[in-house]
Amino acid sequence: CCKTETSASAAMSEGAYSFSLTTFSPSGKLVQIEYALNAVAAGSTSLGIRAKNGVVIATEKKAPTILIDETSLNKICMLTDSIGAVYSGMGPDFRVLVAKGRKAAQAYFRVYREEIPVLQLVRELAMVMQEFTQSGGVRPFGISLLLAGFDYAGPHLYQIDPSGSFIAWKANAIGKNFVNAKTFLEKRYTEEMELEDAIHTALLTLKEGFDGLVDENNIEIGIVSDDKKFKVLTPAEIKDYLAEVD
Repeated sequence: CCKTETSASAAMSEGAYSFSLTTFSPSGKLVQIEYALNAVAAGSTSLGIRAKNGVVIATEKKAPTILIDETSLNKICMLTDSIGAVYSGMGPDFRVLVAKGRKAAQAYFRVYREEIPVLQLVRELAMVMQEFTQSGGVRPFGISLLLAGFDYAGPHLYQIDPSGSFIAWKANAIGKNFVNAKTFLEKRYTEEMELEDAIHTALLTLKEGFDGLVDENNIEIGIVSDDKKFKVLTPAEIKDYLAEVD
């Protein structure tokens, strides 16, 4: 009986802190950040793969109804000529971070007359997200980002979380099916993978956990190669790649 009362009391104590962003719970958690990660986990599956000569990012792009014009849905955005990002979570939050990322990149270019390095832009975005975990009157961003880029140091793939933490990956997945997608990537990934192979692997990973039939209209793919030009593939290009993996 005492144990039951103690556990119930602890649960109530944790719950009392769940509405405060800037107050730690007794167990040392900022519960709102955990809720933000739940929003990420409920989002569409997104993934990224770093190859020898480039990076590919891909995501599901399902319209909730056939009445929506699918061309108006964009989940992958270019931040600079050589850097792009995809998200899982809340779309409106992504637009805010894209705007802030582009502004930071242009501010860097204005001073140094060269494109911002990938890690520098990752730090800028992570700093913005971290500030929203310790400020009053705001909430954490309800998204995680996968940021792909190519600079003087080669290809890069980074994940940025609502807490403001970031880490470099060889291959990674976020969103609702991330566990199965990561398992699939662990089996397929190799250090010697070329960009074309990475695109095929990304498509196979999405197909593995996709609810329904994958086609060129319900997925989105962005790539950056050693020419340092990020681009989002057209539906026709995606259709050709799908034909190759079928």
